[in-house]
Amino acid sequence: METRQHGHLVGGLYGVAIGGVFFGESMFSAARDSSKVALVHLVARLRLGGFRLLDTQFVTAHLSQFGAEELARDDYKVRLAHALTVPAHFAAEPDPADLAAEIRRLADR
Repeated sequence: METRQHGHLVGGLYGVAIGGVFFGESMFSAARDSSKVALVHLVARLRLGGFRLLDTQFVTAHLSQFGAEELARDDYKVRLAHALTVPAHFAAEPDPADLAAEIRRLADR
């Protein structure tokens, strides 16, 4: 996911998707809140695609703002095993209305 300001790349994140799991690998931000915007869009798109788990590797204050929580190892293993079997899809171009509605749902939480 990339965030751009006036056509310039200012933030984003990347990761790997397997089954219904997205493994976040790295985030960066060159402009205030740009990685937050990328994260919100990522979560909305993962939800639209039927993903069940977003693995952020570790919980930071930044991620906690969005509801990230640390899982006990055994709980994580159970959730991971299930999510890997889920046939999820990361749409290259999700329907804009669906994406906007999902972002609104996230904002209302």
